[in-house]
Amino acid sequence: MLLFIITLTTLAVIIRIVANPLSNVFQKQLTQRSAEPLFVTSATYGFLSLLSLFFWKDISLTALSPAFWYNALIVSILAVLGNVFLVRALRTGDLSVLGPVNAYKSVVSIVFGIVLLNEVPSWLGLLGVALIVAGSYFVLGSGRLEGGFSWQLLRRPEIQLRLAALVCSAIEAVFIKRAMLLSSAVTTFVFWCVLGFVLSLVWVGVALRGRWQEQVRLLFSQKITYLALFLSVGLMQFSTNVAFDGTQVGYALALFQTSALLSVLFGYQFFKEKNILPKLIGAAIMVTGAALIVVFK
Repeated sequence: MLLFIITLTTLAVIIRIVANPLSNVFQKQLTQRSAEPLFVTSATYGFLSLLSLFFWKDISLTALSPAFWYNALIVSILAVLGNVFLVRALRTGDLSVLGPVNAYKSVVSIVFGIVLLNEVPSWLGLLGVALIVAGSYFVLGSGRLEGGFSWQLLRRPEIQLRLAALVCSAIEAVFIKRAMLLSSAVTTFVFWCVLGFVLSLVWVGVALRGRWQEQVRLLFSQKITYLALFLSVGLMQFSTNVAFDGTQVGYALALFQTSALLSVLFGYQFFKEKNILPKLIGAAIMVTGAALIVVFK
């Protein structure tokens, strides 16, 4: 049984590492084709809500405590906000920059993990966090502005949106773990989908009431890309929950940061982004930091 849990957790981490940057590729492609970030987010939740119906028979609503619903609601609010911020950032920013910037999530999650989950990292784990931050120096320094890294980079809208998204998702991760402790990975995933769809649909009704029909037509004309996005996001979130079920939140998120290398490579492959070498160096430093966090936890 222990071997199965370890193997399942490892598989979930690997799937998450690949699925996350792939979903970013599809999100960026759709926004380049005039898709609204909010609609992309709501459509994703809607499709996944339909898929989650297959799990309803395994869920007992009466067994779910008020504490679960409290955590699930917070998860959904943060998830919707984070996804909209992320897709808006990808619309104008480079995937090879915005992907590695996500490494800051492990810093935020470890802080909240200490406060809310009593998950205390070792000093070598903290050194790993420092390496993740140091690696971002090279990634941000290879951005569009001349002269390398500058604090002015942090004033760029796409960087600010990405940072806002990662703060939302890092805090969300802690509440996902709390919700799972009160239910299961499957139950938490189902309500992540359903509550996220309800909240995002209300937002669409308010913000896009004059344009939603145009966005629906675009969905059907870009149905292959949308379907690829739906599947990659579904795999990403479900594997995230399984990974959280098998290890600490901060360490799981640190492992996820190895997807930074794939983000850089995908940015070059799909969007012909520039300055790939320094971005790869920075991403490699981040991966080293993630490995330190995991090995010396």
